[in-house]
Amino acid sequence: MNSDVVLRSSHVLLQAELVQKVFQQIHYAYVTYVKEKKHLLITPVSSQWFVKMYEPTQFLLKDRNLKGDKVLAVREIFIDNDLDTSDRELNYEWIEKTNLLKISV
Repeated sequence: MNSDVVLRSSHVLLQAELVQKVFQQIHYAYVTYVKEKKHLLITPVSSQWFVKMYEPTQFLLKDRNLKGDKVLAVREIFIDNDLDTSDRELNYEWIEKTNLLKISV
């Protein structure tokens, strides 16, 4: 896995280094899909502003391995929005100020 963010089997895989920057010790994430921009937005549940801006779904950040990589099972979002579920690396941007991952899908 070369990229920090990969889609595999309808799961978003996040590399440990990125997880540490964004989530630190938080084990749940808010996730929402913005159709107009074709972005998946992911932020820790500690981001209260996110709940006010969107109607996010809460997901558990599951442990993937001992390195600290994490997985988000986002299949329902991909199915509900008729998105391409093929395995691939995903382009993303980390907006540090608001601690938001903006992933292009």
